Amino acid sequence: MLDRLRISVKDDRGFTLVELLVVILIIGILAAIAIPSFLAQKGKAYDASAKEMVRTGAEAAETYSTDHDGEYTGMTAAALHEYEPRIQTEAGNGNAYLSVATEAEGGRGYEVTAVAPGAGKDTFTITRKADGEVVRSCKAEGANKGGCETGTW
Repeated sequence: MLDRLRISVKDDRGFTLVELLVVILIIGILAAIAIPSFLAQKGKAYDASAKEMVRTGAEAAETYSTDHDGEYTGMTAAALHEYEPRIQTEAGNGNAYLSVATEAEGGRGYEVTAVAPGAGKDTFTITRKADGEVVRSCKAEGANKGGCETGTW
């Protein structure tokens, strides 16, 4: 019985250096593929939060107009924050914020712009013209475009 145990111990040699290097190489290749994909998803998440913020700002602007006889005269980001407390008007806490909320076309339209958090600082804008046409645009600042290819969204 003891001889059998000694033979069994001698046969357990483990992995060779080449096998370990192959496994490490495979893990490195998978990481090289996954990390850039993860970073792109993070940029898209930041941009999604900015899109949500600018849409919330546009809804608050419509509410503002209802209270001001259909006009946007005197509208500011701070005024929209009073209508919707979830609207953040300054950078902080890693959240998107509304950087611009102004009247346009003599008070008959508006422009609201939100800035995405993170390194890219992409901006998303909703502009309402006097004739009711709504235009959505974005501007990508960083190399990681996330959810914003410069243009419309």
